[in-house]
Order: sequence, then C-alpha cells, then structure tokens
Amino acid sequence: MDKNILSMQIKVDPSDFEPLAADYFQNEKEDTEEIGFWKASWRRLKDNKIAMFALGVIFVILLFAVIGPMISPYSYDEQLRGDESMAPCFAHPFGTDRLGRDLLVRCMIGTRISLTVGIVSAIIVLIIGSVYGAVSGLIGGKTDTIMMRLVDIVYSVPEILLIVVIKLVIDEPLTEMVTNVAWMKPLQKIGPGLLAIFIVYGCLYWVGMARIVRGQVLQLKEMEYVTAATALGAGKAKLIKDHLIPNCIGQLIATVMLQIPSAIFTEAFLSFLGIGVSAPMASLGSLTSDALDSITSYPYRIVFPAVIISLIILAFNLFGDGLRDALDPKMKK
Repeated sequence: MDKNILSMQIKVDPSDFEPLAADYFQNEKEDTEEIGFWKASWRRLKDNKIAMFALGVIFVILLFAVIGPMISPYSYDEQLRGDESMAPCFAHPFGTDRLGRDLLVRCMIGTRISLTVGIVSAIIVLIIGSVYGAVSGLIGGKTDTIMMRLVDIVYSVPEILLIVVIKLVIDEPLTEMVTNVAWMKPLQKIGPGLLAIFIVYGCLYWVGMARIVRGQVLQLKEMEYVTAATALGAGKAKLIKDHLIPNCIGQLIATVMLQIPSAIFTEAFLSFLGIGVSAPMASLGSLTSDALDSITSYPYRIVFPAVIISLIILAFNLFGDGLRDALDPKMKK
C-alpha cells in the first residue's frame, strides 16, 4: 500500500500558482449576487408576458376612467336635445341613450365607479380579514376553533339575499344621513345603494381573506424569529404587526388583486338588478340594465359596457394570477 502511494506521481502545473487577475471574481459576483424578495418578484413578473399585458390593459382602463371624463366635451348627465338614441358616430363614438346622454362619457364614469367599488371593497376585506385571520391563527386552541366556526357561519350566508335585505333596511337611514351630515353630502350622487354594498362587503366577504391569513400564520408562528420575539417579551399585537402580517404581504397583495374583479362583478350584477348607484349616476352594471329593454333596436348600448366589464375582470384576473406566481417564494430560481 505504501509503495503504491510513494509511486504515485503528482503533476503540478506552475500556472496554478500564478496571481489572479484583479477582475477574476467580478463575473462570479454578478452570477451569485443576492437580490431582495421584491426585486426577484419583479423580475419574475416581468418575465410573465400575459401578466404584463394585463397590467397594460389595467393602466389604459385607469386612464379611460380617470382622465377621460376630464377631457370629454359632455358630462355624464347632460341631455342633448335632438341627439336622442343616436348610433355611434364621430361626435358620439359610443352613441347616445334615449335621453340624449353621451354613452362614451357615461361608460367612463361607470368604469370609475366600478373600479372605486372594487378597490375600496378589496381594502375593507384586506383590513378585516387579515386582522381576524392573524388573531385566530396566532392564539389557536378553542379561540381559533370558535372564530373559524363563525367564519363558516358567515360563509354560508347567501350574499345577494343579505344585500337586498340590508338595502331595504338601511336605505332610508342612509338617505337621511347622506342628506343631513355635512361631510357625507358629496355621496348624494352615488346614493345609499352603493354604501350598502360596502357595508355588506365589510360584513361578509372578508372570510376568504381570513382563512388565507390564518393558514399563513399557522405556519409562520412556528418559525425561529417568532419564537425569539416571544422570548424577548413581544406581545401578540406586536407579533402580528411586526412579524406575521409583513411576512404574509406577498400572499395578501395577490389575494387583494384577485378580490378586486370579484367586487366589480358583484357591483355590476347588483346594479343590473337596480341595487347600486342612484340615477343619473352610472355604473357599468346600471348601463347594461338600462340597455336591456332596447337590446334588439340599439344593441350598441349594451355591447360597450359589457365589453368594458369583461376587459376589467379578465385583466385583473390575469394580472392577479401572474402576481401570485411572482410573489411565491417557491418560484425563486
């Protein structure tokens, strides 16, 4: 054995001992550079062509809803005598309704109302659902069981029926409040029906968010940094605010983006049933409802708002799916 070892010839190349160039590790540093979570997520999102196209569509829709009414020569409630039921033309690209109101600017205002409902409803769901789910998951035990059974009860309530009941019950009080309270007077244009939708979203639609956050918290509370923070005397409120919710932020953002089209569709459906904004204010749902009676004679009245609703929901869903994939740490290369 020793003879074999002694007989081994080790060939040494003198070039292996030459000094390295000053920029030798530069390429290796670039290849192994550590990037943050948000930068990596943005890179993955940019690689998703469908999600980026959907983001562009959302940006165009926002410009259409926010900037469009400002540059339009007509207002949403202006009745143009002699232009009643006009087909699409140069002066009115979307045509006019039976009262002579320009449908293009009304679709712009309707898109603005629908986007506002979607964003505000998603924020309400985010606040209530994230706090409720984080508390339930962190405390655990019987408290978690009771809170989750309450979620199951709320989840079983028929939303549409409850919206109609709440609208009938609080319609008059909300109307008086909007009329008499000074800071609520600007809400007279949209009417109490839309406020009822916000109230119902705050009462019902947070349960899905609560379940998602609870599942995330149940995993995160077993992590070492949560144990260390607890050992240092951090209370439950501080754990939720500083450790648990921030580490759920990716999942929360993706869920909120998918909640927006759901809220927009719900508002459009309720406005189609007559529970929503008050005339002459318009939403995309109310525009399709108004056009239903004359669908055979004036089909363009229902085509334009229906196409806009479809584009909004499709764009937000595609972007939400891409955002969810981009924010998933498991997708990191």
